[in-house]
Amino acid sequence: MREIFDAAGVRGFVHARDVDGDAEIGLDPDGPVVLASVFKLPILLEYARQAAAGELDRTERLTVTAEDKDGGIGTSGCADDVSLTLRDLAHFMMSMSDNAATDVLLRRVGLDHVNATLEDLGLKRTHLIGGCSTLFQSVFDELGTMEIEGIAEERIRALAVRDPARTTSGTPREITTLLSLIWRDEAGPAEACAEVRDIMSRQIWPHRLSSGFPDEVKVSAKTGTLWGVRNEAGVVEYPDGKRYAVAVFLHGDNLAFRIPEADAAIGKAARLAVGHLRD
Repeated sequence: MREIFDAAGVRGFVHARDVDGDAEIGLDPDGPVVLASVFKLPILLEYARQAAAGELDRTERLTVTAEDKDGGIGTSGCADDVSLTLRDLAHFMMSMSDNAATDVLLRRVGLDHVNATLEDLGLKRTHLIGGCSTLFQSVFDELGTMEIEGIAEERIRALAVRDPARTTSGTPREITTLLSLIWRDEAGPAEACAEVRDIMSRQIWPHRLSSGFPDEVKVSAKTGTLWGVRNEAGVVEYPDGKRYAVAVFLHGDNLAFRIPEADAAIGKAARLAVGHLRD
């Protein structure tokens, strides 16, 4: 794995485990990592738990307004206000990593409830400081802008959003633990876990975790991206019924948005880790 990451110019943190057994493998699996958009996974779980408990209605409609949008993907880039049900907000949040949908849904389920659920599940080192707007506001507070063009690279590398001690963070082992609990119906009611698995299976990005596995292997996952941070965590399911939770977190000095070598390294490392467990 180190050779894979060295070739891509990044440092990698990896953990993979057999969902239904004890086998595991990792590279710095307990090192603190910036979650980036992988933090949307516990938000999804909290939504599904509350829906299964009857604390909210999946068809309740909320509106994404200009105040929620960052000009990005999904509703974040829409020119007009968008009204969606909670379950569709969850779908947009996970399938395409829609930041506006994420923040609207997080306000509904409550940040404190998300962190309390993580605590109750024994995930002591995984903690959210807020939604996407909170992370971006911290960048604006430090740089005075969200446009990094013309900003000295050393200032960008020093941002709090790149430091797990100062932002939403976790560890690869805790993320695979969370995924395994969800896939075994132990992270909440079976109905909630099934909804999380279904929504996670609809992610549209094929360039990271999925790139390491053939079509017959089902991949349900969530990406995360910030300057110099490239992540993906998910579960790969083989035709023989074996299931593996995998989390790969990369940290590097290359601040470009497109780094194909780093994206491919996530798939290569995941395939290597899972292959070891299967062997």
